Amino acid sequence: MPLHPTLERVTERVVERSAPSRDRYLARMLNAKSQGPARAHLSCSGQAHASAASGSDKERLAEALVGNLGVITSYNDMLSAHQPFERYPTLIRDAIRVAGGTAQVAGGVPAMCDGVTQGEAGMELSLFSRDVIALATGVALSHNTFDAAVYLGVCDKIVPGLIIAAQSFGHLPAVFLPAGPMESGLPNDKKAKVRQNFAVGLATRKELLAAEMAAYHGPGTCTFYGTANTNQMLMEFMGLHLPGSSFVNPNTDLRDALTIEGAKRSLSLSALGNHYTPVCDVLDEKAFVNGIVGLNATGGSTNLLIHLIAMARAGGIILDWEDFCDLSEITPLIARVYPNGMADVNQFHAAGGLSCVIGQLLSAGLLHEDTKTVAGRGLENYTAEPKLVDGALEWRPSSFSSLNNAIIRPVIEPFQSTGGLSRLVGSLGTGVMKISAVAPEHRIVQAPCRVFHDQDAVKAAFKAGELEGDLIIVVRFQGPRANGMPELHSLTPLMGIMQGRGQKVALVTDGRMSGASGRIPSAIHVCPEALDGGPIAKLQNGDVLLVDAVTGLLEIITKGVLDRPTAATGLKDNTHGVGRELFMTFREAVGSANTGATIFKDF
Repeated sequence: MPLHPTLERVTERVVERSAPSRDRYLARMLNAKSQGPARAHLSCSGQAHASAASGSDKERLAEALVGNLGVITSYNDMLSAHQPFERYPTLIRDAIRVAGGTAQVAGGVPAMCDGVTQGEAGMELSLFSRDVIALATGVALSHNTFDAAVYLGVCDKIVPGLIIAAQSFGHLPAVFLPAGPMESGLPNDKKAKVRQNFAVGLATRKELLAAEMAAYHGPGTCTFYGTANTNQMLMEFMGLHLPGSSFVNPNTDLRDALTIEGAKRSLSLSALGNHYTPVCDVLDEKAFVNGIVGLNATGGSTNLLIHLIAMARAGGIILDWEDFCDLSEITPLIARVYPNGMADVNQFHAAGGLSCVIGQLLSAGLLHEDTKTVAGRGLENYTAEPKLVDGALEWRPSSFSSLNNAIIRPVIEPFQSTGGLSRLVGSLGTGVMKISAVAPEHRIVQAPCRVFHDQDAVKAAFKAGELEGDLIIVVRFQGPRANGMPELHSLTPLMGIMQGRGQKVALVTDGRMSGASGRIPSAIHVCPEALDGGPIAKLQNGDVLLVDAVTGLLEIITKGVLDRPTAATGLKDNTHGVGRELFMTFREAVGSANTGATIFKDF
């Protein structure tokens, strides 16, 4: 199938825009490749230090005759998504020994959970943790003793941070090894109903806790299609997972087989072998365009509108929200996974999963098929499914047909003709909205605004009965420079109640919403942010705004607003406590949301 002309046009635009920075990046990677296997350049003392605790592997490491695999892990046993990684280093070391190589845990990176910190002060560190993860990975790999690397990470900021760092070491092959989703528990719609009942006093805290514990009940990622599972989708679309590996449950024979094969595959792609495939060759402009298409086709997390931009810049590729918008216009929404539907990711996987979605999009000319991947050249490899046959791992062709049209549909009869994202531009600035779960009748809201400086104040006003009638809730001074751009997902239940009782309601903020953004129209990531003097800082209660996701408008209707002075920040003391004092330098250095909200300015 020939490529869709808009896909070609956007890709060409990205290539042209990125040419100077991409050329500089690739020149650095070429220089790193030319140095050869790193261990050969270490001093005798350096080699002794690097292998001192390696037991039976010590001699082979010292001789530098075999490939050495570095493992970067986000393991901790407080977070369900990362707990399964505890077993991975042993699986990997044993498999690599059998294959004739060696493997070492190069280092660990932090992994925080937005679910735990939601609505708490710790959320102000969440976005910055991505760049900390990149820095920690850089430290781990700086020992320069590895021929390839595998990355153990799943959740919201972890995968983007690992990708940023992997590209700094882009001359090395990289395979990402997921942990998989937990088995299905309490259905997401029932959990959401209990949350809404609690918000209006119809459920007790004990009932709320019981519902949450029934939903989040075992090892693995949360089963809704938030940022963590959107990350997993991207790793397949962009060629860094083994095909079909994203949504296999933890601690199963198939999961272990995929982990072992992924580690072996990474080392086989090193410069020591015949199929050298460094990550800098995998993550090119086409790979990132494929990722954006996947984001739109599946109604993925809005957080990736920030992360993909930061990830791409680490490889010299410059993305713009306009690219996301233009690709959204041609990409049909063909998957409905909660919060965009009732299914969880386990049901999505059973209905055909990513192999079905990729096959459908390839058949319509909506993906670049000719990309390099860790599974070989061609995205067609990702239409196959892994199977254990007599204990051996095989990939078998899968049908492009969905097994459940309520979860996955063919491109010729999608859930909606365009993707799940919309770019909004106007006198209030530039923002984005996830519209895949927003009903058509709620995509245009013109109403007076009520202005707040934090989400706790919104909750207090709601409980006091002050949020009546059609209303646009503005939560400002929530941008990356102000307080690290926390998610405002805890506003979703109360705004859902307002919408359910017939109010026209929308959210406008320079902060983030969760990857679980749902049916409330939310213009988020508004730039310039309030602390930079953006128009959002000039609004007052009662000003009329227009949020229009159909034509892409974000307008101030009330006249004279832009002539007002900028409001005082209204921020409480957010410089100390829960580690925030350690991140002042990040708040001072961070860029805007539309450039990736990153402290890394120039790669």
